[in-house]
Amino acid sequence: MTARMFCRTIAIAAMLAAGAAQAQEVVRLGNLKFAHYGAVSYMKEIAPACGIRIDEKVFAKGLDVMQAIIAGELDVGTTASEAAISGRASGAPIYVVAGFAKGGARLVAHPAAGIRTVKDLKGKKVGVTRGAIQEVLLMAELQQHGVTASDRPGKDAQLIYLSYPDLNQALLGKNIDAMMQSEPQSSQAINKGFGVEVLKPYDTPIGAPVRTMVMTEKFYTGRRMLAEKFMRCFVQATKTFIDSPATAEKYVREVVFKGQITKQDFDDAISNSPYSYDISPEHIQVTTDTMVRTGVGRMSRPPLAKDWVRTDLLDAAKKSLNVR
Repeated sequence: MTARMFCRTIAIAAMLAAGAAQAQEVVRLGNLKFAHYGAVSYMKEIAPACGIRIDEKVFAKGLDVMQAIIAGELDVGTTASEAAISGRASGAPIYVVAGFAKGGARLVAHPAAGIRTVKDLKGKKVGVTRGAIQEVLLMAELQQHGVTASDRPGKDAQLIYLSYPDLNQALLGKNIDAMMQSEPQSSQAINKGFGVEVLKPYDTPIGAPVRTMVMTEKFYTGRRMLAEKFMRCFVQATKTFIDSPATAEKYVREVVFKGQITKQDFDDAISNSPYSYDISPEHIQVTTDTMVRTGVGRMSRPPLAKDWVRTDLLDAAKKSLNVR
């Protein structure tokens, strides 16, 4: 091999190595373990085909995702809108860039509690996860029906703050009379017979809450090409789950939940929290206004949605993949 050929070979190898390194650019993703978060989790499976690698970390609740973003540990996070709003209000440098599911809440009562309507919660113990979108929806429903509530004595209903798994255990043990719960836990309670649906809380100004995908401002602006790849990957994963329910079910039941939920649990959960792509400043603003009105989050300076909802990456990704 001549010196010229050798140099050319080295140059080609360097170019290939650079291309491989670029293809393996890592996106640090914070996610939650719920059925309707499954398409986001599935992204890491198809990420190599998207030219990226996704390092997914699973958190217990949305506020934990926000804390990790503030600490500089994540590039992208998924959570319910209330955590994103509270995070932005607390100074988290984030933009809302997509919505990946909607709904995902249900007011469930113990069959023996005699609860048929929201007004029947008077004199009852109601479980909910503190700071979650379920708390926002619960407080909005209670206000709408003239029922007062607090975790302290003296109100119509007593609030019991518990984690999502502990809510089901509390209802099963009759330590609470009802719960505003997420999916698939609410479907599990109903299917196992220790819960009955009172209502899906989508008749408040919020409507069906949209789960939010947020990016750090640094990632959105400073690593634009990688952010574009990530968003196309998100649209591809979500389209796969929407177009192929069997793929979604298999992945969520077997990979995310390790066989801990049944087919019925999954089907019921996703019927109440379908996968989606879109979000709007109007929806985030209404949710923010409702949080202020109900006192959930206790924000001193509520953020204006128009300042931090950015859907240009989503719009471009959907257009490039012919997704409406």
